[in-house]
Amino acid sequence: MPAATAESASPIYPTYNRAPLSFDKGEGVWLTGSDGKRYLDCAGGVAVNSLGHAHPHLVEALKAQAEKLWHVSNLFEIPGQKRLAARLCEASFADRVFFTNSGAEALECAIKSARRYHYANGAPERIDILTFEGAFHGRTLGTIAAGGQAKYMEGFGPKAPGFVQLPFGDHDALREAAGGPTVAAILIEPVQGEGGVRPVPLPCLTGLRELCDELGILLIYDEVQTGIGRTGRFFAHQNAGGAEPDILASAKGIGGGFPLGACLATEAVASAMVAGTHGSTYGGNPLAMAVGNAVLDVVLEEDFLVAVRDKAILFKQALESVKDRFPDVIADIRGSGLLIGLKAVGANTELVAALREHGLLSVPAGDNVVRLLPPLTITAEEIREAVQRLEAGAATLSRQDRNA
Repeated sequence: MPAATAESASPIYPTYNRAPLSFDKGEGVWLTGSDGKRYLDCAGGVAVNSLGHAHPHLVEALKAQAEKLWHVSNLFEIPGQKRLAARLCEASFADRVFFTNSGAEALECAIKSARRYHYANGAPERIDILTFEGAFHGRTLGTIAAGGQAKYMEGFGPKAPGFVQLPFGDHDALREAAGGPTVAAILIEPVQGEGGVRPVPLPCLTGLRELCDELGILLIYDEVQTGIGRTGRFFAHQNAGGAEPDILASAKGIGGGFPLGACLATEAVASAMVAGTHGSTYGGNPLAMAVGNAVLDVVLEEDFLVAVRDKAILFKQALESVKDRFPDVIADIRGSGLLIGLKAVGANTELVAALREHGLLSVPAGDNVVRLLPPLTITAEEIREAVQRLEAGAATLSRQDRNA
């Protein structure tokens, strides 16, 4: 047996590059480390903790349900599913919902639904899903093929067939590929998260809807990271006009920290997914439904999303001043709503580490970007505190400050 290291001695798979940090408690936007230090959390469990830590309404909903019923499986009716599904449909384009435990599972359901739709409508050859460079759709064998990034596929055998990746923003390549006889759907993130917080221009989302209608193919949105208020709308595509999808994958913020995902679809698509075509043992369990409904109680409150949009403007204005002060640290501010990307000049991992040293948690992304994903409930005062910590972290990396 080789000599043990800290990582090799652990009984956990060595699949994560973890920060040397653990937490004992969370409340709102704050986390308390095992060392007693407080951190302002703009990592948000990677856009999961949409209402912050230990939100009292979510805590009460989970405690109340835990005292009654945890799990029965989908062999039986689960009233909380019908309530949450109805609310999701009322707030979106959808007619039907399939509940999952994660975003990757929601994407798998979306892919299967798109292919099954064409099968049921006499075109079984239509299996290809068009995706885009820089995309991230999950880590199952199907979703890594959809994402198309070699680093995630290496060592796992042949790439799953039926996925065609196109350059991000290349309209000519998209139109040419979309007209193929085996194309089932276009799959896109309204804002690429892992890919570097790259928003798709809103007119392009409308154009995708028009293209899909013209060619008789389906439009799928991956709103795992952008959904449930993150961009200031219930779903990010609602910032555009006439851009409704046929299928949408949601997760992360919908559970506010509890494992929950959902695949939303129109009646035309969902009706092809008859009994036996898909399933999930845990999907839509009573605990998840209680928390999901509690999240929507808050997010669908009058003016909640308006407040998110206002806070996003305040945050970005303050961040622009930091960028102007430290142009050798931050090159650009991008994003939508409270999905914010800081394009780093140096290595983004160095900026993440510097911010962590000053008590601000963030998340690295592609294209050398650092993500800020605060709770949607963050206050103006907490935004100012986050910006102060960002300034302090940037100052430690800035050549001009070091040379002063």
